[in-house]
Amino acid sequence: MDFEKLTQVMRELALLAGDKIMEIYAADDFEVRSKSDESPVTEADEAADAIISAGLRAAFPDVPLVTEEQSASHTQSVSTFLIVDPLDGTKEFIKRRGEFTVNIAYVQDGTPVRGVVYAPAKGRLFYTDATGASVEETGDFAKDTVGETTPISVSNPDNNALLVVASKSHRDEATDDYINKYSVRDMKSAGSSLKFCLVATGEADIYPRLGRTMEWDTAAGHAVVNGAGGRVLRFDDHTPLKYGKADFANPFFIVASPEVVLEKG
Repeated sequence: MDFEKLTQVMRELALLAGDKIMEIYAADDFEVRSKSDESPVTEADEAADAIISAGLRAAFPDVPLVTEEQSASHTQSVSTFLIVDPLDGTKEFIKRRGEFTVNIAYVQDGTPVRGVVYAPAKGRLFYTDATGASVEETGDFAKDTVGETTPISVSNPDNNALLVVASKSHRDEATDDYINKYSVRDMKSAGSSLKFCLVATGEADIYPRLGRTMEWDTAAGHAVVNGAGGRVLRFDDHTPLKYGKADFANPFFIVASPEVVLEKG
């Protein structure tokens, strides 16, 4: 894989998809339907998926592509592949909370090694550079010119005063019970894969997820966390979360700085 080209293509496609999403977001109303699993999908999900899929297939025709909005792509048996969630946080989008993201990642031998997470309504853009290190870009996000980038890295936490981030739309008693095992200084909620990025930048120390997610929900954020020196581990045995599973469904997991002393569930 040409990682310099991959970084350029993923960044540009995320920005293009973000523009389309914001165009629909600004409309007075937009179509919302329910998928077979009862989760919502909007015209923004589908429009962004079309932009990203076409761009990735043109740039990397020989690399398998898995995308949330194309169910036919879910039947592949792959360990090295591109994976896309064109609009993560659809519920946040529908409620106009702004905490939704565009997610594109490259998984190599079961591990996300490159990724981009773009939160267009928040004006935040995170990605791995050509070396695999994670950065946050600021500026006007021109498609053909990279703006100022700042290296990001996970926190060096105080285990007696941890900063915790949890899901805004999927918080439950089991999650709260687990968080209560820690000494928490501050607690925040966030939507979509932004939670990964808050750990990657050191704005949070730990993000536990005790709920159903799919690999396209997590791969890009996982890559950004890895590139920032963090870790994404299975909740049950604290081994690294792997990708290319038969149904692309994740077990429960924990995202954290390596210095966080993890509690058992």
